[in-house]
Amino acid sequence: MIEGTVNENLEVTIRLNLHSVSGEAQEIEAIVDTGFTGHLTLPIELIERLALSWLSRGHALVADGSLHVFDVYIGTLTWNGQARTVEVDEAETDPLVGMRLLRDHNLSVDVVDNGKVRIEALA
Repeated sequence: MIEGTVNENLEVTIRLNLHSVSGEAQEIEAIVDTGFTGHLTLPIELIERLALSWLSRGHALVADGSLHVFDVYIGTLTWNGQARTVEVDEAETDPLVGMRLLRDHNLSVDVVDNGKVRIEALA
């Protein structure tokens, strides 16, 4: 099980351990974004620090209706105690966890300041 908290802005947050290509771990706080259908977003500074491998270019229709083009990388993180390889979208925002990373999991949130967040595998 992965646990987190609801912050003062009512954002659902969890801590993740990301792994550089050399295997070093970097802990980050990420916001769970159920409107984001990808795995994970990270800013370029962190992508470069982890030396993630470039995969492709991606595109997304954003809330204002415009098309946003971005780079996609391959990254590894610890998820439910195991290493998991995921696609990482470059975005100059707080790190976001999307629905592809949450697939086959139950997300439970107590929506109050400092509320509990629990992510549990369904199978």
